Amino acid sequence: MTDQSPEQEPAKAPVKSVLFVCNQNAVRSPMAEALAKRHSKRRLFVESAGLIAGALDPFTVSAMAEEKIDLSGHKALTLADVDLTAFDAVIALTAESHAHLKKQSLKSPESLEFWPTPDPTDSEGNRNQVMDSYRLVRDHLELRIADRFPF
Repeated sequence: MTDQSPEQEPAKAPVKSVLFVCNQNAVRSPMAEALAKRHSKRRLFVESAGLIAGALDPFTVSAMAEEKIDLSGHKALTLADVDLTAFDAVIALTAESHAHLKKQSLKSPESLEFWPTPDPTDSEGNRNQVMDSYRLVRDHLELRIADRFPF
């Protein structure tokens, strides 16, 4: 029997630009942006945005610093700050952003992808337990990015 995974997901056109979108551009989408830039070695144009602009989460900065990525200077963008039609792939990381993006003008309907990503800000416990939630999200995004954008 052959591997069915290529049939499960249609072949995607080469991507030269990607936008990651979450709710506030404060946790998940900045992580994804930074990880995609590092992974692609800048062969992709990568940005991130939120439905609204939120304040950068300090746990996000800490989780990314563990990977030697400095997010301390990240400034949150909203969808109003970007041209959605300029991106070959628009990746929604939350159900809310996915629902919103389905109603927007994109380069093509196929350019929208949905990667449901848990919100680590919902985690409880001591600092180490909270950090573990952020690390899990970071590592999950890194694996998804490596799978989706092989270089």
